[in-house]
Amino acid sequence: MPHPSTPSADDVAQATAALAQVQNYLHTDPPVADVLPLLAVLLDADTGVPILLGDILRNAARLVAQETKPDHDAVRLIVDGLRQAAQEATDWHVLHWDVQRLTTHLSPATEASATR
Repeated sequence: MPHPSTPSADDVAQATAALAQVQNYLHTDPPVADVLPLLAVLLDADTGVPILLGDILRNAARLVAQETKPDHDAVRLIVDGLRQAAQEATDWHVLHWDVQRLTTHLSPATEASATR
């Protein structure tokens, strides 16, 4: 397996800037039909933000735990906090199914049958 390139702080800033762009776009009250494809990518059950963020936090906790003194209470609390946040973020992946259900409810076929 090839070694992945090391992301820079600028790379991460670009990713968060893209999320901020989505946030700002949603403040303009766009049609839900335009929002659902964005949500589908953001909340994808395998590669969406909750899964990635959870994995990032979990790995950060592991690295901090490996490189610090395990008997230091403050560090242990931080590691525990990272692990708890990782689990909570990962739990958000279930929103993927809500987006799929919304897409079904708002599809043109559903709207056409509702107007009959």
